This record gives sequence, structure tokens and C-alpha cells, in this order.
Amino acid sequence: MEIKVKLSNLRTSPRKVRQVIDLVRGKNVPQAQAILLFTVNKSARHILKLLNSAVASATHDLHLEESNLFISQITVDEGPKLKRWHPMSRGRAFPIIKRSSHIALVLKELKPTVRDNKEIKGKEEKVIETTEKVKNIKTKVKSTIKKSKVKK
Repeated sequence: MEIKVKLSNLRTSPRKVRQVIDLVRGKNVPQAQAILLFTVNKSARHILKLLNSAVASATHDLHLEESNLFISQITVDEGPKLKRWHPMSRGRAFPIIKRSSHIALVLKELKPTVRDNKEIKGKEEKVIETTEKVKNIKTKVKSTIKKSKVKK
């Protein structure tokens, strides 16, 4: 199972972010979190938040264990640049380019878990039962509304 998350428009240059990303590429999640927690770099905080977000969605949505996940792919692409000018003496101006980054993170399982079809079928049956109950309630409400209108 793959979990993909993205962080767009991080106001740090891609070169600086790549230095941090190279530290955690291919590591398992607890080890990567420990490395990012103690890395003294501005972009390490943002990558840690992105990793924690991916882990949270994997545990909540897909019911995967945090210790069974590893970073299979992590890339940094260049985002839009903000172009500014720094005025100098004698009418000159030097360009200032403020770079940004896009980070893409993919988590995979170390040992793939097999999903039970019984669990899925049980959940489907519960959904069908609740929808039937709701339909029955709606028909009862409609019939009582019709009866009350006829009596008036």
C-alpha cells in the first residue's frame, strides 16, 4: 500500500531542502522522525510535519502500523520564484530571486499486510442495513405526513 503526500510552495530553496531529504531517504518512519527532530535546519521542521501527516493518514485511513512504514520515495522540485530588485547606488539594481520548493513523499509498507475480505464484506453489510433502515424511516414519515394532511 502506498501513501502519497505533497507539500507545495515551501519558501526554501530546493537545494537546501535536498540536503535534509538525503538524510532520510529510504529510512523507516521512526528512524526518519528521530533524524528530522534533531536536524538543525529550517526545512527539517517542514519535512517532519509532512512525514507526520503521511503517517497519520496511513494509520487513520488505512489502519497501517507506523513501525511497518518506510520512506520509499521523496523528491524535491522547484516551485515558483519570486523576483525582486535590490536598489544600489548610481541607479543600479541587483536581482533577488526568492526560490520555493515542492516536496513529494511516498510511504510504503516493509511487510505488506493482507486485507481480509470478510472485514470489508461485514462493513458493506452494515452500510446496506443502515440505508434500509433510513429508507423505512423515510417511508413511515411520509405516510404519517399524508395521514395528517387527510385528517385536516
